[in-house]
Amino acid sequence: MFDFMDMAFGQTSAMPAADGPYIPDAAECMRCGMCVSGCPTFRLFQIDEETPRRRIRTISKILVEKAEVSADELTHLNNCVQCRACEAICPSRMAYGRLFDQAQAALQIQPGGWGRWALRLIENKKARNRLQPLIALYLKSGLRRPLQKSGLLAAIGLADAEAITTMPTLVALKTVYPVAAPRGKVALFTGCVGEHYDRESLSAAIRILNAIGFEVLVPEQQGCCGAVHQHNGQAADALIANNLAAFANPDVDAVVHCATGCGAMLSEYPDEDPAAASFKQRLADVNDFVLQHWPEHLALAPLNAKAAVHEPCSQRNVLKNRQSVYALLGKIPGLEVSPLPDNQLCCGAGGSYMLSHPENAKQIRQMKVQAVSQTPADWLLSSNYACAAFLSAGAGRFCHPLSLIARQLPA
Repeated sequence: MFDFMDMAFGQTSAMPAADGPYIPDAAECMRCGMCVSGCPTFRLFQIDEETPRRRIRTISKILVEKAEVSADELTHLNNCVQCRACEAICPSRMAYGRLFDQAQAALQIQPGGWGRWALRLIENKKARNRLQPLIALYLKSGLRRPLQKSGLLAAIGLADAEAITTMPTLVALKTVYPVAAPRGKVALFTGCVGEHYDRESLSAAIRILNAIGFEVLVPEQQGCCGAVHQHNGQAADALIANNLAAFANPDVDAVVHCATGCGAMLSEYPDEDPAAASFKQRLADVNDFVLQHWPEHLALAPLNAKAAVHEPCSQRNVLKNRQSVYALLGKIPGLEVSPLPDNQLCCGAGGSYMLSHPENAKQIRQMKVQAVSQTPADWLLSSNYACAAFLSAGAGRFCHPLSLIARQLPA
């Protein structure tokens, strides 16, 4: 471990970035070292360049000093998984996530190759919808195994994306899921891939929301939350504006999201926009909302099983509501629920990180594979789609906690 008092950084004064977030000075960033042990890339590389405090010096160079950074500094900065564990534990209350995004935007690096096309697909819902039947045809064709073995997918840079691809759902969700004598009305956020690849979670959420008395609306206009763009230094303004318009219905009591990664981005839409302020006042994680409105008379069927809960970084470090999951699962009689060991460590998915830094991501995931091997759980649960998809590809099938809750609803 390091001598935290004697690291050789150039001394700078604590300063705000261009639009205000506080950047602690070098002395503040190196004395406590609390962020180091929780950083997944430090766990991986065991060098100081792969710690949050060294990255914040690079961010300070970009945002405050307006200085060029070296190729090595940029590599270490971009190795960040953006789990924000450092932000949650920092005694200086550094807004690391916001600063990282600002630094990426200031660098103005344009993605190339498949990354550029992926961003365009995220922006274009019609194009995504047209692509799904082709993906389904490929998965049904029998070509998957031969292509994987051939090495062609790796050669063209698609092996990691293909490895986490599952059969998409091609039928769109209905726009309204009514109930008799509703207690209220909610709008469901589906994200850019949820409707096709996380239909089980969305369907479970709809069924549960109906069961507790809420009509569910699924606005057709909605799209990606904007996280992938923003975290990769691209403008997310159009995506944000689209969602604010899609969820502007004043008759809706709440806007609920199932994926905590999306929820973290939605919860941080810029307050300067009055529409965003109104939107965020009604925004709720589905676990929180269901728990808050659970009817006393609704009893779930017993389940004599064990469940291990993976706590996504977006849930632990941004939304900070992981206890709602345990409280909800506690409503299933007979179910033994425990946290997955080493939950404070990121799984490596990091939104698009698993595709932009696949080798790092898979090595970080291997730590989770070891944690899974230590638990006798019958059910592995995660409230974030990206985490569940990435973990399922390497550690066994993960599903949303609401999938298990819905399974135990009375017929």
